[in-house]
Amino acid sequence: MGGCLGTVPQHPNYAMNGGFPNGMELGLLRQNMGGFMDPRFSVNGDMLGNGGMVPMNGMAQNGRIGYAQAAGGVPPPTPPTGMCGGYGGPPALPSRCNSSSGKKEIFIALHDYAARTTEDLSFRKGEKLEILNMMDGDWWQARNIVTKKRGYIPSNYVAPASSLQAKPWFFGKIKRMDAERQLLKTGEQGSFLVRESESKLGEFSLSLRDVNSVKHYRLGRWANGEFYINRRTTFPDLASLVDHYSTASYGLCCTLKKPLEVIEKPQIDLCYNTKDQWEIPRESLKLIKKLGHGQFGEVWQGVWNNTTPVAIKTLKPGSMSPDAFLQEAAIMKKLRHPKLIQLYAVCTMEEPIYIVTELMSNGSLLDHLQRDKGNALRLPELLDMATQVASGMAYLEQNNYVHRDLAARNVLCGDNNICKVADFGLSRLMRDGEYNASEGAMFPIKWTAPEAALYSRFSIKSDVWSFGILLYELVTYGRMPYPGMTNAEVLTQVEKGYRMPCSPGCPDSLYQIMRDCWKKEECERPTFESLQWRLEDFFALQGSDYSEADVIK
Repeated sequence: MGGCLGTVPQHPNYAMNGGFPNGMELGLLRQNMGGFMDPRFSVNGDMLGNGGMVPMNGMAQNGRIGYAQAAGGVPPPTPPTGMCGGYGGPPALPSRCNSSSGKKEIFIALHDYAARTTEDLSFRKGEKLEILNMMDGDWWQARNIVTKKRGYIPSNYVAPASSLQAKPWFFGKIKRMDAERQLLKTGEQGSFLVRESESKLGEFSLSLRDVNSVKHYRLGRWANGEFYINRRTTFPDLASLVDHYSTASYGLCCTLKKPLEVIEKPQIDLCYNTKDQWEIPRESLKLIKKLGHGQFGEVWQGVWNNTTPVAIKTLKPGSMSPDAFLQEAAIMKKLRHPKLIQLYAVCTMEEPIYIVTELMSNGSLLDHLQRDKGNALRLPELLDMATQVASGMAYLEQNNYVHRDLAARNVLCGDNNICKVADFGLSRLMRDGEYNASEGAMFPIKWTAPEAALYSRFSIKSDVWSFGILLYELVTYGRMPYPGMTNAEVLTQVEKGYRMPCSPGCPDSLYQIMRDCWKKEECERPTFESLQWRLEDFFALQGSDYSEADVIK
């Protein structure tokens, strides 16, 4: 294949991916701002979803100094209302000039990107790009300043050169607990990041790793816009503050040495025209290595378009209605969260049906826990993985979506213990007899809430029950739940009130979370949102002893 098949998708509705509100025209937003407006931002300059920082013209709408000034950059001039032409090659949409000189807005690459099609543009982190066309929210047309090459780029891989997000140390709206986890997981002495304050809008915090703990410093701001940590020393912008404390500690726990490396790149589609038209030709895929098999079919490591590593799930012929799957897949495609496996594309024109998703390097969480590397994981790391799963499930909960088969085998692992929930919704589509409680072994009795196993009453609360079993799998490094009991015995005993005892080495407070997930009454079980913050709090208590924490055995 020379490139991506199909036509350029129509102007998208960005609301699902953190873009502008439904029905609001991009041009109207720009007019309201009086200048350039990246569609990933609100009109008051706050970040939305997975976007970056918007360069402001002087003051933001709410009176705060724009992020461009906070970063130490100069706000770009207001673009005229006229339109600039596109360029040859991929189908072009109108682009908007940046100034009266006709120059385009300059952006900085935040990550490396290797072209996936002949219409794409490869770039390296730190390279400068001219944006020629940004009318599609997820994929823009750009030109490399140095090489002059043109092509499509993922819009969430770049940021305006004068913006705060272009700084390698700025992490945006990351939670305090997330900052601690990332700094403790991959950072070193002196690793740091700057983030937006959770408690005070428009303020910032510095998170700095000191040996085996993380210190947080609130960055104060005077009325004239200058920043400080110590009131006696002020700086015109955050970049100047960071530069200053990178030369010596000046009262901090240590000197700022190195910005924390970004662990996860933002999620993107396969290419610019698979976002909405995602039935792809079967011949564009190559199956390379069989990774496993289960009740749905086989899972393969593969390659799309000879460029992009993917995971390919081949469904058993006759196991699922193609029409029903397409309806469900349309919903699954819109579910975007860093802790959910991203659905890229499908092949449904003939059987077996192919489901194409992102590829995770370490396979299923269950397999990972049972291998030597996973067997050496310590309690804080296990808690981190549990928190990631809870985060993905909290997103499904917010979108009224039920997984139905949450278990360690359906969570996938990548580098740095990144975990993502997979196979959400597929069990509901299996034809009668393939995934039914009456069929015994095909039905995951030991993970299923009693009301779901006995009466097929699945809900997000039955998913919560399954999450409690997943916690057991984590702290036992992938052991089978209810050891020594048959499925029939589990059904009978659980209905009578039996619950698995606390495993050796499992903290009582963590076991209590499991017991809360296994409450008989569905309404008494916690939400995934509350499970997420309880696990985050638990991690905070354990995180200070991160390097000394023992393996739970």
